[in-house]
Amino acid sequence: MRWNYGHYTSLLKKNTQPIFCLVFIMWTVIGLSQTKMSTTEANTLKTLVKSLADKTETITSDFTQYKHLDFLSNDIESSGKLTFMAPNLVKWEYIAPFAYAIIFKDKTIFINDGGNKSNIDVGGNKLFEQLNHLITSSVRGDMFDDEKFDILFFKENGQSLVHFMPKDPKFAEFINAFHIKFNEIGEVEEVKMIEPSGDYTQIVFNNRKTNQPLSDADFTH
Repeated sequence: MRWNYGHYTSLLKKNTQPIFCLVFIMWTVIGLSQTKMSTTEANTLKTLVKSLADKTETITSDFTQYKHLDFLSNDIESSGKLTFMAPNLVKWEYIAPFAYAIIFKDKTIFINDGGNKSNIDVGGNKLFEQLNHLITSSVRGDMFDDEKFDILFFKENGQSLVHFMPKDPKFAEFINAFHIKFNEIGEVEEVKMIEPSGDYTQIVFNNRKTNQPLSDADFTH
């Protein structure tokens, strides 16, 4: 099962709720092995991640997504491929168990639902601009904005885990926290989005390739 994009696009067309509820972006609960980072360690991580993000022009990666809903005994699992090209082209292509793709391009959302294609023009929509920025930032890992988030830094099983809690009350109505896990060179390995209800979406990346040639043709739908 994939994200409920039909519900999202309906909300977007009606413009009755912020489009933040789409964010695929994504998400892990605090484990017993976590320890809080020192200020020096946190600053070192931020420098490492920002430096890598600044040098990253393209990303392709396989991903596995887990959607956790309290009323289900098992998480809903799906898999696909992420394609990113700076500054803000993003394509999420779900391969299993359903074929589904969504592309953020030129202030338009393009959707391909098993061959049924549609698009939504969101030009001038401030909410879309914020959402697209959030997606690209989470993919690259560079979300270290103290004005928008309360940020906590942890070490967990040799990796770095950062919690981002939105300060905007309207945003927080839909997203309680982002948890992003980084490897030793500052790449994003996992992203989790936790909803106020406690339900969450977790995305685990693998087979990541950076700065390989991409073109607009890679973002067709």
